Amino acid sequence: MMKKLLSTLLCTTGLWVAAQVGIKTDTPNAKLDVNGDVNFRGKIAVLNATDNSVFQGNNDQLLVSQGEGYAPIWKSLRIPEYEPNKFYLIYNNSFSDKVGVTFSSSENSTVGFTSRGATFTKGKDLSSLTNFKKIDGLSQVIKVFSTQSKAYFQFETVVQADFGAAGGTDNSIDYACGIFVDNKLVNLRQRNLKAITTSYPFLTHTQIGIVENLAKGDHTVSVACTRLGSYGATGSGNALTIGTNVYTNINSFISQSSLKVDVYEVPEVFNPIIN
Repeated sequence: MMKKLLSTLLCTTGLWVAAQVGIKTDTPNAKLDVNGDVNFRGKIAVLNATDNSVFQGNNDQLLVSQGEGYAPIWKSLRIPEYEPNKFYLIYNNSFSDKVGVTFSSSENSTVGFTSRGATFTKGKDLSSLTNFKKIDGLSQVIKVFSTQSKAYFQFETVVQADFGAAGGTDNSIDYACGIFVDNKLVNLRQRNLKAITTSYPFLTHTQIGIVENLAKGDHTVSVACTRLGSYGATGSGNALTIGTNVYTNINSFISQSSLKVDVYEVPEVFNPIIN
């Protein structure tokens, strides 16, 4: 009788080990499938496969899946502390470009001197501004997570003309560069490059722009420039280069363009940091 009982127990145990077990379900999808709440009165431990130790985790740690075929692991969860209604730096990046743009002597904008103020207005679409050329390497996508935001842009480049050693400051070229978000003008600066006593004069162009409360989501930031007008006998027949070196008195490292983007937000979405 004892032998029969022992055999029955062994067979039952073997079936239980091999089968999937369901609690409140007839079709378990795992070795243990619980259809309902689970209350652990003791400890939860995870096997560390590297040294076969059992780790119960530390206070405030979470059990995180590593995917199918891998044991879960304990990880600490940290959520940044934000004060309400304050701006925080959420996005920060910088980009560079050594290709730049070039304007021949015949590529002056059709925008007249007296009409520039009425033409270059905030929100103007790039497609409506004649003869603007994008600096391709500075076109980038940024992401905004909150409805309250301030995006700051700092653009820097080198502008050069192929003036000879004329020495006459009446020989000059007007130009303008704009910062665009989703092809809408958010900032523009215009300047004048004059001939000097040495050949191929250049200047460093810097401008800072800001736009507030962009819609949540992705936005494309870009920089485009134009040649506005030429003056003097020399200025009307010379090329203008922006962000590129053509003449040997500067190199590509000196002439390259850069764009720095900082986006400050009043956070609405808190992305946890797991380490």
